[in-house]
Amino acid sequence: MNIKIIISLLLLSTSYLFSQEKVTLSGTISDTRNNETLIGVTIYIKSLQTGTTTNEYGFYSITVPKGTYNVQINYIGYQSIEQTIDLNQNTRKNFSLGENSQDLQEVVITENKKKVDIRRPEMSVNKLTIKEIKKMPVVLGETDVLKSILTLPGVTNAGEGASGFNVRGGAADQNLILLDEATIYNSSHLFGFFSVFNSDAIKDLKLYKGGIPARFGGRLSSVLDIYQKEGNSKEFHMNGGIGLISSRLLAEGPISKDKGSFLVAGRSSYAHLFLKLTDNKNSAYFYDLNTKLSYKLNDNNNLYLSGYFGRDVFSLNDSFENTYGNTVVNLRWNHLFSNKLFSNMSLIYSDYYYGLTLDFAGFNWDSGIKNYNFKYDLKHYVSDKMQLSYGLNTIYYDFNPGTIKPNKPNSGINADQLDKKYAFEPSLYIDAEQKVTENLSINYGLRYSMFYRLGAQTINKYQNDQAVVFNNDIKIYEKATPIGTEYYRSNKTIASFNNLEPRLSVAYALNDDQSVKASYNRMSQYLHLISNTASPTPLDVWAPSDNFLKPQILDQFAVGYFKNFSDDKYSLELETFYKKIKNRVDYIDGADLIANNAIEQVILPGRARAYGLEVLLRKNTGKLTGWVSYTLSRSEQQTPGRTPDELGINNSDWYRTGYDKTHNLSVTGSYAYNEKWTFGGIFALQSGQPVTYPNGQYQYQGISVPSYGGRNDNSLPLYHHLDVSATYVPKPDKKKGWQGEWVFSIYNLYSRKNAASISFRQNEDTGRNEALRLSIFGMVPSVTYNFKF
Repeated sequence: MNIKIIISLLLLSTSYLFSQEKVTLSGTISDTRNNETLIGVTIYIKSLQTGTTTNEYGFYSITVPKGTYNVQINYIGYQSIEQTIDLNQNTRKNFSLGENSQDLQEVVITENKKKVDIRRPEMSVNKLTIKEIKKMPVVLGETDVLKSILTLPGVTNAGEGASGFNVRGGAADQNLILLDEATIYNSSHLFGFFSVFNSDAIKDLKLYKGGIPARFGGRLSSVLDIYQKEGNSKEFHMNGGIGLISSRLLAEGPISKDKGSFLVAGRSSYAHLFLKLTDNKNSAYFYDLNTKLSYKLNDNNNLYLSGYFGRDVFSLNDSFENTYGNTVVNLRWNHLFSNKLFSNMSLIYSDYYYGLTLDFAGFNWDSGIKNYNFKYDLKHYVSDKMQLSYGLNTIYYDFNPGTIKPNKPNSGINADQLDKKYAFEPSLYIDAEQKVTENLSINYGLRYSMFYRLGAQTINKYQNDQAVVFNNDIKIYEKATPIGTEYYRSNKTIASFNNLEPRLSVAYALNDDQSVKASYNRMSQYLHLISNTASPTPLDVWAPSDNFLKPQILDQFAVGYFKNFSDDKYSLELETFYKKIKNRVDYIDGADLIANNAIEQVILPGRARAYGLEVLLRKNTGKLTGWVSYTLSRSEQQTPGRTPDELGINNSDWYRTGYDKTHNLSVTGSYAYNEKWTFGGIFALQSGQPVTYPNGQYQYQGISVPSYGGRNDNSLPLYHHLDVSATYVPKPDKKKGWQGEWVFSIYNLYSRKNAASISFRQNEDTGRNEALRLSIFGMVPSVTYNFKF
């Protein structure tokens, strides 16, 4: 009797296990017109209430019990599809999305397209498609990736003509900017008027403001992850645009049809050519080049070679010339070990160069930073409830703070080289995304980062290891005098650091349309931008952490509420965040940062904090689409005295950082009037940038000397402007041959004179003090003709 019971139990167990046997559906999803892989496509199985999304290379994998399922595929801007698939064994299936998908049983899906995002433990992340970006009004006729992210909550910059951007009260150097995984150190052309990203060559961008995955590291505030297009592997095409100040041209086509492709895109400004028609000998222009080669070796292996080269040139009367820009090259190999294990190996070179030719002084100045990066990332689709990401990243840095060379005989200038600096930054990470229950999902990971400051270099030694001393008699900080030096030979470790960086995100779905999420992440940053300006300038120098310049450490917490309503017509995102930073660099009064071979003598370690509330309301469908974003936040810094006798910076009180913006409102809209006309508009309003005004004056030997209050106690006037655009397509039904469109735009429609700065002077006639407002832009109209064939 007992044997019969055991046999029956074994049979039942075997039957149960067989019924639960699982299979994997995997493949890639691409654009049917050009085979361009698509990032972030939703694959959803309604009967199982489960889904996944494609990775950065268009690959997806989902493991489910054996059976027959309706698989739904959805991607913004593409036709949604549904197909019934029998999954009785592991199945490899590629999908193509577009206007004319082939061999698929198609129905348009209006539901479920947002549900995976609602349930995913991903927050503080904003995605913009290149189609959305190109609908936005532009300044000087050029679509701008960086200007587009300024319409998102928590993202600001220092104002018109300012380079870089600030995220959640963080500094511009705390943003990791990646182009095809390669680091971009300067993201702007012409001192902030243009970005280095050619929108024609960009496929996708994603901005991480918090809850940052463990595969990213090295910066505190954000990650801007941008991928270039791969090129059309079906047929040759060209597109471009002709504007008043700059033009661009892109060519793409197959190397081997449906297997390999190339892409080449170039841009250049030419406003300086008009100056040559006059007596004005000044000049300012930029040019850049994007390239990419893609080749599919077989179903399991793909190779990519991508590159970027850009330069800015600014000159004054043939006596001064400034040249700067980025160069990056990336070789990547995608390999599929199985239908559940995807890998990517990358070899990356990044270079930022800054050069000055000073003919009137008789010398040239060169500086920059280079890095050599090897990274290997794997993604393991363990089951429909668990995904693992793990890998390693190693970066070798070569810093050149400055090289001085005479550029003419008998200039009186001696060649000099500021101490070059070297560093090595390896890291390991593992990250898991797990569906715990039907409503609860979590993402948890750990990154272990290390940093080695390397020789060869001669290092100053100071009394009590303090490179800055406090003069108690006059109550100011001063440079310390070195008491000796120590030489470290090549590759000898000068200083080393290591940090564990935990990451955690949790999402709890209240129902199919709303969820609450929370996240925590710790980040370490070992590089510092030596700058005391509100926005980066090309002259700013990067420096590695060492015994005096400690790594910055951030802890950030965020909580949010997310809701889709009116059948996904609208979506709402509410987030609140708090972050604190250790070892934030501050500068003593009167700090000299340019060509300083002992930068440790003018810096002090401080701390920073930022907190705020973000609101994003989107309208996703209909003729009128767009979003409203609002941020209420505070960003502060404190540098207390190291002993009770020291005053610290700003009397050790907290003060607003130079990029604090209490209020930040942006309204973005696009209206498709008909097939020929589309209208767009952006209204931006921000609190004025923090500044320090004089609060009085005194006389010294007949000279009026201003006195000042606390650091950044004042603000520039409120910043706001309205931008509008109209896009006209003469022949919207034409899909082949030459296709063109006109883009008319007006930046700052009502010609608001926003203050870039305010200075003070004494009126010579009246003897009274007066304030002078410097504004960069009034109203700026532009027209661009875009074409493709």
